[in-house]
Amino acid sequence: MKRLLTTSFLLIFLTSIITAQVDLKKIDKYIEKARVEWNVPGLSVAIVKDGKIIHSQGYGVLEEGKSTKVDENTLFAIASNSKAFISSAIGTLVDQGKLDWKDKVKDHLPYFELYDSYATANANIEDLMSHRLGLGTFSGDVIWYKSELTAEEVVKRAKYVPQAYGFRDGYGYSNLMFITAGEVIRSVTGMSWSDYVKQTFFAPLNMDRTITSTNDISSKGNAATPHKSIRDENRAIEWANWDNMGAAGGIISSSNDMAEWMIFQLNQGKIGGNEILNANTQHRIMTPHNNYVVNENSKNNRPGRNFNGYALGWGVSDNNGRRIIAHGGGYDGMYSRVAMMPEENLGVVVLTNGMRGISNHITDYIMDRFTDQAEVDYSGNAVKNVSYRMYDGIDELKSKRVTGTQSSMETDKYAGIFYTPMYGDIYVKNENGKLRLEFSHAPLLSATITHWHYDTFQIEWDNEHAWFGFGTVQFNFNAAREISGIHIDVPNGDIFFDELKLEKVNSPTLKNNK
Repeated sequence: MKRLLTTSFLLIFLTSIITAQVDLKKIDKYIEKARVEWNVPGLSVAIVKDGKIIHSQGYGVLEEGKSTKVDENTLFAIASNSKAFISSAIGTLVDQGKLDWKDKVKDHLPYFELYDSYATANANIEDLMSHRLGLGTFSGDVIWYKSELTAEEVVKRAKYVPQAYGFRDGYGYSNLMFITAGEVIRSVTGMSWSDYVKQTFFAPLNMDRTITSTNDISSKGNAATPHKSIRDENRAIEWANWDNMGAAGGIISSSNDMAEWMIFQLNQGKIGGNEILNANTQHRIMTPHNNYVVNENSKNNRPGRNFNGYALGWGVSDNNGRRIIAHGGGYDGMYSRVAMMPEENLGVVVLTNGMRGISNHITDYIMDRFTDQAEVDYSGNAVKNVSYRMYDGIDELKSKRVTGTQSSMETDKYAGIFYTPMYGDIYVKNENGKLRLEFSHAPLLSATITHWHYDTFQIEWDNEHAWFGFGTVQFNFNAAREISGIHIDVPNGDIFFDELKLEKVNSPTLKNNK
């Protein structure tokens, strides 16, 4: 016993020395410098080391142009960092014997279908959370985005999302499959994924400010305002409700609360002396199931990296021989990152209220400081090479507008109902001589469309959207010069309207609208 106590005190002593050697004031200055050079209105950063929060602090303001400061309890959307909560929740159900990693999804959700019968029959629980089921990255997100559909209704439409690569033969980041995993939790426990995660993790970890819906923000207070980034501009926007896809990205938290989550993960699933998640189960969750290519270019971007892959709700790579367990998150107006280095018992979370890629550079810099690496100004180096490819592409598209043209028909002739199984009905309506675009289960996507050139019309959205702005609706014709369908083109990297193959129909289609 005496030897054990001596060893424990020695470990604590050595930890104190290591932590003391890291200049937290220097890190603090670096974070603020990065925030300014990336033009992010506000952010919050927490660092945990050896089971303790050694830094948790806010930087900047809750909203551009206003004075209220961000602090360690400010709420931000963590977006896809929610996925690790889902994989850990599934892990606890495996520990309890209520399901198995190799269980077929169809056995828990009889309505589950994919693009073909083989994928449908063989997709298992691990497949859902490792992005290897043959769906393209972000493919099908247009189904749930700002939609009134329930999670189950969203999952039922996944069968119409096109196959992008072979079953278990590639990588395609799929929010739809994590939504499905959330519904598996409901099927197994009789509880929503939200209630199960609150009971299993939030409550015992004292994550008192963490919530799972924008509906609860007002009751908590101290929430950052999301900002859309348009080149160098930050534009404050409304919070977007993600309830129907919450299992893929709906959690809202603070740096203090997320620090407790990292401590739990670094403590191999234990809270104090209580095992919440079996260590072997957690190891499986953090083991790569789907590998990315690592080449000399990627090594130049991240020196010291030799492997890179996706586990179950976590990305896994290395840095100079140490594992990095990490994930990013992108929400309407907010980016975030969680990164842990288990061998160093170190974790960093960065939460921001802007849409600029600052998070990776802060976590990389901090981890280097704790592992005695040569100092690299990741933020300063990266900000020099910031590009605005989406907006540059839009400018090029706009430059190709043919002026002086007219539409080939009277305004009222363009009105109609357009249908695709993946989505349902989309309407073009003539309202007092103006054409309106309406989505059957997403009223927040309503817009006016005005003539652009020929039979193409520009979309003028009723509401501001974080991921996109400029877009067009092109009317397609058959050989008899009758409108046969429309093509919606909204340039952006996340919500793919052009996946919707919309054909004109004579009456509303109810089959997929309920």
